[in-house]
Parts: sequence; structure tokens; C-alpha cells
Amino acid sequence: MKTDVHPNYQPVVFQDLSSDFAFLTRSTMTSRETIKWEDGNEYPLIKVEISSASHPFYTGKQKVLDSGGRIDKFKRRYAGSVKK
Repeated sequence: MKTDVHPNYQPVVFQDLSSDFAFLTRSTMTSRETIKWEDGNEYPLIKVEISSASHPFYTGKQKVLDSGGRIDKFKRRYAGSVKK
């Protein structure tokens, strides 16, 4: 393999801005900001707007919106055309 081709793969902290949730993982992303982690070491900090701690799908707060009764309109339109 060629040397100096791949980016540096290092420990990085990702912090969710909307839920004050952070996790340490490895990534090639870099940042000028750093954060002191639970183990006492400083790691680059990457701020994200949404993560599994705040996403509606993962938190169970996802809602299905039926705008204008489109589902009922579809069922009425095609209710008689279904053959069994």
C-alpha cells in the first residue's frame, strides 16, 4: 500500500446539539474544537444537529400526518376495484 494516501483515522467525539448527547468513536473527520472526555483525554469535537438521541424515529416520537385525508380519499377511490 502507498504511504500518506489515507486520512488520519483517530478518536473523535460527536455531540448532538439538540439533546446534549455525546459519544466517542473513531473517524477521519477533524475539528479545531476539542473536548475533555470522561477518560481525561482531549479529543476533537464534531457538533451535529441530530443523532439517535434526538431523531423522532429512534426516540419513538415519530408521527404520521395525513394531510387532507389523502389516505381516506385513496381508499374510497379504489375500494370497489379490488378483486378477491
